[in-house]
Amino acid sequence: MYISEDQPGLFQDPVKQPLGSRLPDSLNGSGTRVKNYVLDTNVLLHDPHSVYRFADNHVWIPVDVLSELDKFKNDQTERGANARTVHRFLSRCFNQNSKLVMYGAKTPGGGTIRVAINEFLTAAKMSKELRQFQQIFRDLDNPDNRILALCLYVKSKCTERTILVTKDLNMQLKALAIGLEAQDYENDKVEVADVEGYGQRTIEVDPHALQRLASSRELTLKNKDTDGLHLNEYVFLSAGDSKLIAARHIGDGIFRRLNLPHSLTNPRGVHLKPMNMGQQCLLDALLDPNIALVTCYGQAGTGKTLLAVAAGLHLFWSKTFSGLTVSRPVVAMGETLGFLPGTLNEKMKPWLQSIYDAFELVLPANPTAEMTRRQKKSRAPEIPPTNGVGIQLKPYEQLIEQGIVEIEALCYIRGRSIPNRYFVLDEAQQLTPLEAKTVVTRMSKGSKLVMVGDPAQIDNPYVDSRSNGLVYTRNRLKGQSIAAHVCLTKGERSPLAEAGATLM
Repeated sequence: MYISEDQPGLFQDPVKQPLGSRLPDSLNGSGTRVKNYVLDTNVLLHDPHSVYRFADNHVWIPVDVLSELDKFKNDQTERGANARTVHRFLSRCFNQNSKLVMYGAKTPGGGTIRVAINEFLTAAKMSKELRQFQQIFRDLDNPDNRILALCLYVKSKCTERTILVTKDLNMQLKALAIGLEAQDYENDKVEVADVEGYGQRTIEVDPHALQRLASSRELTLKNKDTDGLHLNEYVFLSAGDSKLIAARHIGDGIFRRLNLPHSLTNPRGVHLKPMNMGQQCLLDALLDPNIALVTCYGQAGTGKTLLAVAAGLHLFWSKTFSGLTVSRPVVAMGETLGFLPGTLNEKMKPWLQSIYDAFELVLPANPTAEMTRRQKKSRAPEIPPTNGVGIQLKPYEQLIEQGIVEIEALCYIRGRSIPNRYFVLDEAQQLTPLEAKTVVTRMSKGSKLVMVGDPAQIDNPYVDSRSNGLVYTRNRLKGQSIAAHVCLTKGERSPLAEAGATLM
């Protein structure tokens, strides 16, 4: 929610005196369920508009949080942009009115927002609570400890619940250790069921219905098993005795059989076929020209990256797209790539090795006689075999030199407009929701975005399995006619890889 400065009645001074003497009725627990939320720095960096997600409750921003945000404001990263957004947002809220800063400005939801100074730390005489706190956390110059001290101060002055909101698990544990209530910021978290046991739904049907689907390619089913299905949701229709067909729900209880080619043709490399029904569903979504966004969950070895790359090459050779753009979050994504030597492609190579592995499998360096014959018959543009200094290039490196494959660093994607490209975003679970939004909104007409990842494997300290950019994107855009989602559960890399991903 964005608040305009030309709304003078929106932010008002709800109190007439400092917090330290007597609390106003709006904060003294006068028979209401209003709560006091103290926000940690990482919450504001995660969602710069989080201050307006707390309805009619009271939001406290410790002055130490502003000091921490100041350290990020010059960063040319998503995190730096969020810090600057928070500063501008608060400036509009308080409109240079010191009373609103100290005593609180009313929010549209009926609560208040204020910047709080810890009077525990400024009082001339140390209180009993502060002495006890200092015995546990001796370093009062530590920003985390100062934020915890402010929470204790608010709790001692307010009869209502005081809750610390932080995405730092260690901070939550420290708060619980001293009797403070602490919660994660869950405004952008998806339901647990959306990330646990996320395989395609299986619906039991009559054998004759399955035959009708096979012959006419469409089947209408309306019963309790089909209630709640989203548009473009993939299901398995089963008639028992191992009779199983994958289908896509196209709305109003109508299921359509998958539209799959005999194989993913690649005149310069290997022809691929889906190995299981989950991959068939993914391939159907990847090749559908009406679907602009494909999200895919899958554990290691399920083939999500390989299939995404192979489908992209197939669509390029079919002249559907002008080329492929591939990327992956650099964790932490906020760090730029300038400290690595070489060109952008060389800097990104360590992070994109999984995609390069897929390219090498699809475009082997030593083509077979059949591949050579297909290449001669292909009308695809000729690709030079060497770079400018005569070094032999791998096939996918030749595509990069030709501009067919483009390497994109996400830290530089802000402001871009990407038309008529097939964009593969690997390890998308490492993104924050705002970073995912930035990528999605870069897609222009004629482009397709494929986001793949495993919500169970996250290295980014700012997100978890329920709040990362991949699950957030899928959750917010599910049911849209231009979006589809597929889950891969069966490993195809090797029996060892599948056993390790399942049992370890």
